[in-house]
Parts: sequence; C-alpha cells; structure tokens
Amino acid sequence: MKKHKKQNKKRGFSLIELLIVVAIILIIAAIAIPNLLRSRIAANEASAVGSLRTLNTAEITYNTTYPNVGFACSLGQLGGSGSGTATSGAAGLIDANLASGVKSGYSFSFLGSSCTGTPAPAYSTYAAPVTLGTTGQRYFCSDSSGVIQYGTTTISACGTSTNPI
Repeated sequence: MKKHKKQNKKRGFSLIELLIVVAIILIIAAIAIPNLLRSRIAANEASAVGSLRTLNTAEITYNTTYPNVGFACSLGQLGGSGSGTATSGAAGLIDANLASGVKSGYSFSFLGSSCTGTPAPAYSTYAAPVTLGTTGQRYFCSDSSGVIQYGTTTISACGTSTNPI
C-alpha cells in the first residue's frame, strides 16, 4: 500500500504581495487624481462661459420682449415663476438652475449699478468660482456688448483688467 504524501498547497496571497498591489494602486491614484481635478475645473469654467452666453441671449430676448423695462437686472427676472405665464418679473428665459445663481461650481450675479434707469440701458453679468482653486480658477463677466471676458482676480467691472475669450 502506498502512503499518500500530504501536499502543502498555498492558497491566497502573502502579505507582501498585497502590500505591493496596494502601493501600485496608490501610485496610480496619485498620478490620476490631480488630472481629474484639473479636468473638473476646466469643465466648470466651460460651463460658466456657456451660462454667460445663455444669459447674453436671454438679455437680448428680454430687452426685445419688454422694451419699456429694458434689460433685466436680476436672474429672477430672467428665470421663470413656475406658473407658466411669462412676465417682466419672471420671463422664463433661463432654467431654474441658472436662475438660482449657482451652477457647476460657479456663482452668477449682476455687477454693480449697470442697470440704472427705466428702461435699463445696459447690463453686466458676473461668474465667480464658488471655491477658488477647487471649482474654478478664473472669474468671468459679460456685458451688453456680448463679449465674454475673464480675469484671474475678482472682477469689479467688465472690461477693467479683463481679457476677452
């Protein structure tokens, strides 16, 4: 009769093998995460520029539709009221997300006193990153000329220390 030898089979991974795999994953993550963050910032900035284009188009439409009022001076005037009836106070020209003032990591508002008088002869919109360096790197603005401009610091007036896109 033959004696059967016990076979010692290793099953699974050793601790060193697992540590090597974890180290490789951490190295790959360290390389990929900064690129992902830069991509997110670029996407947020592109969305901000697109939103300013939307606001420019909405302002032209608003001014044409309500000539006695002129240009809108708030996001609420360009947004809708939910009732389905458009008025000069809630024209329904932009979506509720943009009308809320925050979209894709950027905060939108109107600059200074560009809307003075009735009818309002001009407007100036502004987009600032919600968290500088995380949601965006640049500030954007546009005015009744329709030119979208950017700056690396807070913009107090469109056209002052800004660059056209």
